Amino acid sequence: MSITNRGIHIGPPRFKIAVHAVIWLAKSGGVLSSARIACLVKSHATFMRRVLQSLATAGIVESKGGREGGYALLKCPNEITLGDIYYAVNREASEIELEMQCGDAGEQLDMELEKILFETEQHTINYLRKYTIDDVAKRIDHCTL
Repeated sequence: MSITNRGIHIGPPRFKIAVHAVIWLAKSGGVLSSARIACLVKSHATFMRRVLQSLATAGIVESKGGREGGYALLKCPNEITLGDIYYAVNREASEIELEMQCGDAGEQLDMELEKILFETEQHTINYLRKYTIDDVAKRIDHCTL
């Protein structure tokens, strides 16, 4: 079963895969290629590189070029929160916007819904910032950092 088919879906689809990738990087203690990370999280390497680029843009991981290149964490696992990861992959997620003609009432409703959804997302990010990668790894028996 792939990671994206499990459990509750919250946030962008990239979120769970990004968390798995960061945990694997933390476990490795060094550099892993995007192909290796993709294999570990059972994802496609191209998709994994996009996720890792989002994490790099946010300052969570760094890309190292060359023969022994790949990705490594920029911070200690106890400094990276789930909120940091959520924010990193969500701000890069692209969504297709549908143009609907709903008149003034529809536009007002859309504006209010956007405000509510933005506030909900901020609460989610703040809650996720309570948990670090180290916290999550400690909850998994076989995953000690």
